[in-house]
Amino acid sequence: MKEGNKKRKEQIIKNTLKASYRAPQFVANLSEYLGFSEEKIEHLFEKKYLAPNWGKHEALLRFDKEISGIERGTVVYEKDGGFEKILGFPKIRRAMVLEPTLKKQFRKIRSLAVEEKMNGYNVRVAKIKGEVIALTRSGYICPYTSERAKVKLNLEFFDKHPNLVLYGEMVGPDNPYVPKTSYEIESIKFFIFDVREKNTGKPLPIALRRKLLKSYGFFQVKLYGEFPLEKAPAEIKKIIQQLGKIEHEGVVIKDPEMLLPPIKYTSSQSNCSDLQHAFLFYNETGRDYMLSRIVREGFQTVEWNESEKDFEKRCMQLGKSILSPLRKSIQDVKEKRRLFEEGRIRVRELETARCFEEYLKRLGVEASFEEPKPVGEEFLIEIKKINKSTHDKTAAIWEGQLW
Repeated sequence: MKEGNKKRKEQIIKNTLKASYRAPQFVANLSEYLGFSEEKIEHLFEKKYLAPNWGKHEALLRFDKEISGIERGTVVYEKDGGFEKILGFPKIRRAMVLEPTLKKQFRKIRSLAVEEKMNGYNVRVAKIKGEVIALTRSGYICPYTSERAKVKLNLEFFDKHPNLVLYGEMVGPDNPYVPKTSYEIESIKFFIFDVREKNTGKPLPIALRRKLLKSYGFFQVKLYGEFPLEKAPAEIKKIIQQLGKIEHEGVVIKDPEMLLPPIKYTSSQSNCSDLQHAFLFYNETGRDYMLSRIVREGFQTVEWNESEKDFEKRCMQLGKSILSPLRKSIQDVKEKRRLFEEGRIRVRELETARCFEEYLKRLGVEASFEEPKPVGEEFLIEIKKINKSTHDKTAAIWEGQLW
């Protein structure tokens, strides 16, 4: 009975919210703020390209795809009789080769800043309606990440700079999305790579951003320095080779004033690590994701003019990153074992874990949560996310289905 009452209450709240954000005056006001016609706003709501978040954050509307230059994951909400928005992550294009790309893309400036690109999951942290919350790349409010942000960050920043948004990477093993142990982090840390204004999305110049973040004791991605444009390709190659040796991802190459769009460049080891994960769950992963990483290897070996010995080493590394995970998944299914992806979270409040489990369900992720283990004043919880598509496809092939 209690469960039924809870569901009815949730439906009433949902219907009330829908009535409010689809109300004619709300649509008219939002249309004026975004510069869209009212018909376009109605169309976005109808197609769910502009949709509410869940639970207590339903008043935060998120863009589920890029619309008229507004990035996917952008969040818009009412504030002080008007609206405010937090722009999504700007798309960072990738350099397949260094020298010609840097000369072409940064021809208007004399020097480049190079920062590390870390392997975690992208998060924006901001104060919205009086609460510090964490937004995922898609514009969802992740309860686990929001709790970690409140625990890990100096919250005074948001009181002193309410108009700024922290863009960064959550990195470490206590990570339900991209658990990594190569950074020698005990739990999870938030490394900031960008600070932008609300509404405009205007970024702070690198020197100003790093000085500001340092004053609040925040972790930042490593800055390797500024290099003259003509010397940057050779310097970046050295950095990438060193990062590859410790299995780190790569770099982001930026205009120090942040007026030109940045570009990224990754190590061979990072490409192969991505492929290893992708082919473990081959039926869940997009073909373009897999192919682009293989093609990167081809361009890098030619640009670096590798010896036959180094080329053979690259081939072995690339081939194993594809076939080893494929063999494991196929073997596991043949022997009637379920395919799953492991992760874990560390929470201060068990309610956070319950909310995160519900959050994954809403995203359509099937996951099992192990019993919490006390770790100091917190709880560690192992998670297994079921990869149903790859498992079912592989099982069907073993039963004789054609490709």
